[in-house]
This record gives sequence, structure tokens and C-alpha cells, in this order.
Amino acid sequence: MDHWSRRQFVHGVGVAALGLVAGCGRWPGQAPAVAPKVPTIGYLAPGFGESADSPQGTTVEERDAFRHGLSALGYVEGHNLVIEYRYAGDSEAGLREAAAELVRLPVDVIVATGNAATFAAGAATSTIPIVFRNAGDPVGAGLVASLAQPGGNVTGLANINVALGGKRLELLAQVVPGLQRVALFWDPRASASAVPELQAAAQTLALQLLLFEIWEGAELEGAFDAASAEHAEGLLLSGANLTRSRQPIVSLAARHRLPTLYPDGQAVREGGLMSYGTRLLELHRHAATYVDKILKGAKPADLPVQQPMVFDFVINLKTAQALGLTIPPHVLLQATEVIQ
Repeated sequence: MDHWSRRQFVHGVGVAALGLVAGCGRWPGQAPAVAPKVPTIGYLAPGFGESADSPQGTTVEERDAFRHGLSALGYVEGHNLVIEYRYAGDSEAGLREAAAELVRLPVDVIVATGNAATFAAGAATSTIPIVFRNAGDPVGAGLVASLAQPGGNVTGLANINVALGGKRLELLAQVVPGLQRVALFWDPRASASAVPELQAAAQTLALQLLLFEIWEGAELEGAFDAASAEHAEGLLLSGANLTRSRQPIVSLAARHRLPTLYPDGQAVREGGLMSYGTRLLELHRHAATYVDKILKGAKPADLPVQQPMVFDFVINLKTAQALGLTIPPHVLLQATEVIQ
């Protein structure tokens, strides 16, 4: 029998160990390596798409802005992140069903667009973190306890449309000569607290505010007919579901020759008269930072709700001309974008 030296013995053991590592990947009895868990995001929106590849209208821009925000933080969909997309049109029942489905999967975080989707997600879970985007008055609506300390499992980004209502009414009055009667199409789910603020502003400006509740997109045509019957001379919009219905609203406003101020600049680029409001796509992009923090261990209750600080004022001069309106120079000077 051959006798090995100490050096030969140590060398032999080292070679055997390398063989185990290269061949088996682990020592005998050692548990197999576990691949890192890939987080799953639930994407809940009251849009009209059926998949990530077929949303329609605003949802395309919102989805892509959110994706770009994730990409900037190093997340690659399908590689180190999974996104489950659920769209539910304007249906509250559809939103509730979609939210429940995301909870059952389950997902690690739910990203919800607007108040209705956030309420649906909140009704489905009190434990999975929820990040809202483009929420109108989240405190007044009851989504969070306060902006600084949201509490619970919900936080996100507000669009502060409530605070902008008076400014929108003022701009409309400056553009429409002799304006007296203004229609307000509003969604009670998203903008109930906007009404008192607008009524106070209307009183200050000696205007009469005509209120029309809009719960579903299908109610728009009847609302325009009713506003015309009440001799409305201008129109304001309040509520995320109305933003998503921008194309039919632009068309109906043109048909009724009703000067309309939108919360979304894209509506003006598509033929609307004016818009004043938050850069909505920036909200959707920035929601990715909340998701990133939560995936790294932050609690929604500890993440203050953010409010935007930058606003856009867009004017379409071609539409103004078609309505027989001349935009005053001092109003033009305030515009961040003028469409000829």
C-alpha cells in the first residue's frame, strides 16, 4: 500500500473538493441553492386594455411611463420583475374583481391608478402594499389618514386637482367673454371635496356653477345635452375617469361648441381648448420609486404622499378660433405650450 505525504494528502483532498463543487454544485447533504425571488407587481387601472400589449388611450402612456421609471431603477420586466396587468374599463365591479384576482396570485405590491382603483385594491387587501398614482385629494377621499403619515398599507402620488380648481375656473373666465354659467362634470369617487372649493371660487368670480355627476363614460353624451339645455357657457372636468374619456369629451365639446378646460394636456393636443394641471405622466413614472422602496423593505405607512410641484398650461389656438374666441395676451404669456 502506498503511503502519501502530508502535502500529497492535502492536495488530493483539494482536488476532490473541486470535483464536488464543479460536478454536483454542493457538498453532500448541503441544501440546493435557492434562486432569488422575483417580485411581482400588480398593475390595476380603470382603463380599457385587456393586456400589457393592448391597452387603449391614456393607459398606454401611463403604463409606459411607469415602465420607464422602473427601468431607470434597474428593473427589467420579465427578468428581475414580473408585472401582472389588469384593466377594468369604467366598471367598479370590474375593478374589485381584478383587485381580488391580484391578491389571490398573490402580488408583492399593487400599483393603482386613480381613486376608484385604489379603493378596489384597499377593499381586497389590508396587508399587501398599495401605491396609488394620480389620486385626487387622497385625504378628503379617505384613502389615507394624512399626507405626511398615510397609515395602513396605502400611499402614493396625488394630483392635487382639488387645489387647482379655482385657478382653472379663473382661466376659463379670462378666455370666455361674459362667462356666467359654467358646467362641472365631476366624479364623486375622486373629487367630492373639489366641489366646495369650486363653488367658493365661482362665487368670488360671480359665476354660477352647474353640477353634473359622471360615474360612467356612457353618461357623457347625456351630460353634454343637459349642460347645453341649461345654457352652460363653459365646462370644467374633475375626476380621473373623465381624463380617460378625453377623446369623446373633446368630440362632444366641439359638437356643442362648449369651451372646455381639461386637467390633461393631451386632450388639448387632440383638439381640446385649454388644460391646466399636473404633468400626469410624471406621476406614473415617479410611482416606480415608491415600488422600489417598498420592495426594499419600506412600509407604505412610513412613505408620505407626494404632491406635484410642476404644472402645465396648454392652449390650442386653432380650437379657440373655431369657437370664435381670442386668447388674451396676458393668458398666452402664462402658457407652457401653445398649439397653433
